[in-house]
Amino acid sequence: MELFGTSIQSVYLITLIIAGALTLLYILFSDLLEGLTELIPFINPALILAFITFFSASGYLFELLTSLNSIIVIIISILIALLLDTLLNIFVLIPLSSAEESLVYSTNSLRGRIGKVIIPIPEDGFGEVMLKNASGTVAKSAVSFKGESIEEGQHVLVIEVKNGVLHVVPHETQEDFSF
Repeated sequence: MELFGTSIQSVYLITLIIAGALTLLYILFSDLLEGLTELIPFINPALILAFITFFSASGYLFELLTSLNSIIVIIISILIALLLDTLLNIFVLIPLSSAEESLVYSTNSLRGRIGKVIIPIPEDGFGEVMLKNASGTVAKSAVSFKGESIEEGQHVLVIEVKNGVLHVVPHETQEDFSF
């Protein structure tokens, strides 16, 4: 079969090369295009480009390796592309988008947490407190909420966070924190 005066194999191959190149460019520059994709939230350019890539790759391989009719090859290629695109979305893109948010913490989420002083906090001065987080441990600058000194190794309770600095008070805990 010919399309635009070119064999269908060549059309599949050219489409595969162009879609693959556009996919690579989209991966590299997707942050720049993020605002444009939010205008139409149900369209994901990564899935569209992946569909075109899967479709053209399977179409090219079927045309090259089998003697099936071109219409049947197109139908099979569409089905393969839909299946692979669905799997890509469910098992790769959705988990990646939710994982990106779960590793981040906000300073407001630190209020009410218990930490351990790793650099002593002098009266009206700064020290450092280590807090356990879902993605590991976090060390933050800290001052005493009441203006008293707090020794190294003592457990503290975060009362508030101002300008990235923890305001803490000593806390007696029964739990064992192994930092």
